[in-house]
Amino acid sequence: MDLLTLALLLLVLLCMLLGAGLWISMSLAAVGWVAMTMVHPTPGLFLASAFWESTGSWTLAALPMFVWMGEILFRTKLSEELFNGLAPWVRRIPGGLLHVNILACGIFGSVSGSSAATCATVSKIALPELRKRGYDEDVAIGSLATSGTLGILIPPSIIMVVYAVAAEVSIIRVFIAGCLPGLIVMLLFSGYIVIWALLNPAKQPPQDARIPFLAKLRQSAQLIPCALLIIGVIGTMFVGWATATEAAAFGVLGSLLLAAVTGTLTWQSFLDSLKGATRLSCMIMFILAGAAFLTKAMALTGIPAALAQAVAAADLGPYGIIAILTVVYILLGTALDGVSMIVLTTSVVIPMVQHAGFDLVWFGIFIVLLVEIAEITPPVGFNLFVMQTMTGKEQTEVAMASLPFFLCLVLTVVLCTLFPVTLVTGLPEWLLAR
Repeated sequence: MDLLTLALLLLVLLCMLLGAGLWISMSLAAVGWVAMTMVHPTPGLFLASAFWESTGSWTLAALPMFVWMGEILFRTKLSEELFNGLAPWVRRIPGGLLHVNILACGIFGSVSGSSAATCATVSKIALPELRKRGYDEDVAIGSLATSGTLGILIPPSIIMVVYAVAAEVSIIRVFIAGCLPGLIVMLLFSGYIVIWALLNPAKQPPQDARIPFLAKLRQSAQLIPCALLIIGVIGTMFVGWATATEAAAFGVLGSLLLAAVTGTLTWQSFLDSLKGATRLSCMIMFILAGAAFLTKAMALTGIPAALAQAVAAADLGPYGIIAILTVVYILLGTALDGVSMIVLTTSVVIPMVQHAGFDLVWFGIFIVLLVEIAEITPPVGFNLFVMQTMTGKEQTEVAMASLPFFLCLVLTVVLCTLFPVTLVTGLPEWLLAR
């Protein structure tokens, strides 16, 4: 059987298994088994070794720790303190409290690492306050749905850990590389809100009374616990005092202390956070294990190498390849979650990307940005589901409200592609070389 026929057969089989509702991890392993039997008489040995190597990893130990940290913070008053601490500083800016959505999601995302948790937690606090004050609901919903995606772009991020493990690159480098793109996304979101507010003054509530500077500082004191946690988790990695796994452990300890100080750490909330973290971590690790076996099988068949050579022979050029991958990932995002998108495509795409001369750290941020776009792309945009639940609106309404911010994400992808060193890979190279 030639490689093209085998590749099409495996693709059809994978689509059939996923369409039948079989778990993603089992589908990946089954397709890997079929591929392996074509080229090796004992696929079981490869299955066992792939499952062990992909899950028995010190690097991957950071994943459940970051997930658990986010679960703990999800059950604290952190989001409420964030909103109250940030609100006094943006009341006089065109758009007012809508900017708090961006800032709060950015800060909470940096300590939770989860897009859905960031969106749900900040929305729970922000939406009632914005409705009460008379802010335009469409802009409020759109900003919350898209700003929630900052949870996977601003480190630490669960998606980044999954990509770094799958692509065998440094987690810390990927974390640092996400900082500037995350800041750019926040600035573009806030810039759109300012422009919208200036063009639609009738849809703005009256400005609040001016608050004395000392009163602002007193309210902002609520940000101190969150700031200390961010410095403890991200700062120790950036200066080289801790690995990603060690920083994740510090983050869990810090979030437990924060929950204890705020009085929200009960035995029940502790058990709920542990159960939630265990379920999500096991799901991701099982998917990674299935993907690792499929990757081995694909490597032995020679399909990824042949595909990379075919793309090179087509002479599409770097931007042509990126344009095709962008379309592919956006299409995948309409049906799959971010983790599945990464593990399903890594074995085929990484050789192609390396052959084209792209930096794998930059490509990780590129994929994360596309996953962000997928989070607000119907019909399986997770953040659309979250906002649909929070507001009771139809998914199409939430998607339309998110469209301007969707375009801001697309613009960020374009900027990071045109200026990869300046916006993505330059910062980790500079910091880690010191």
